[in-house]
Amino acid sequence: MNSPRDLRRRIRSVSSTAQITKAMQMVAASKMRRAQQSALAGRPFVQMIYRIQREATSRIRKFKHPLLEVRKAERRAVIVLAADKGLCGALNTNLFRLAAEFDPKTTIFIAAGKRAAQFLARTHRQLVAEFRYADTPQFTEARAISAFARGLFLKREVDQVQIIATRFENTLTQYPLCLEFLPVGEIKAIKIPGARAEDELAADTGETLFEPSPKAVLEYLLSHYLDIYVYQAMLNAKASELSARMVSMKNATDNAENLIRDLTLEYNKIRQGNITKELLEIAGGQAE
Repeated sequence: MNSPRDLRRRIRSVSSTAQITKAMQMVAASKMRRAQQSALAGRPFVQMIYRIQREATSRIRKFKHPLLEVRKAERRAVIVLAADKGLCGALNTNLFRLAAEFDPKTTIFIAAGKRAAQFLARTHRQLVAEFRYADTPQFTEARAISAFARGLFLKREVDQVQIIATRFENTLTQYPLCLEFLPVGEIKAIKIPGARAEDELAADTGETLFEPSPKAVLEYLLSHYLDIYVYQAMLNAKASELSARMVSMKNATDNAENLIRDLTLEYNKIRQGNITKELLEIAGGQAE
């Protein structure tokens, strides 16, 4: 049975923990709204540029570009977009479980985020580059990751590049995805609203006019499309991280408060029992 001193000590300890988790919850909540707005605001533009890319590459049959070249996937690169910090529930764990499915003998990894680099080092997977990105991801950070991955593909060091990231749905729902990055093609992991199916694009005989030329438009578009692709994935990853951390810290704070109530109740019962015992001893002494 716990003594009153032990219970008071535990109550103080849990109260200190509750204050920390409450502060982390408020910090995450203050950053979360802006991150969510950024992730959601960028989706219409990404959807539009994706539709342009798919319709353009489907209509121009004779157009060839190194980034469109489909090769036998003997060696692949995987970009792992994870959080820089923990305390965000099972977000990182679910992401790393997906990354662990790739064969380490034929896969090299690009880490974006401190936790991703730690996971890859801990599991002895080949890490060829590590990138960091801030709480507010910058386009220059996304461009650096995209350029490095494009370089590996164009030099034929890898035959395929994929991205493992978290898709943000809402504050309570985020899930890991494996997205096709290179060669440029259809995104099969998720349904892009407004995008036409591949067979529908192939059957469309309508004419499309490109200025100054189809080749010039697509050569300019492809690299920018890949940069924006990575940037949107980073925005989703950051919104997911902050949302998961806010929810996790709120649950931790609620659990700590429930534990404090239980410990306080137990402490009061023991204290009341000791007072009753002392009163009975005094009454017994007077009776003698």
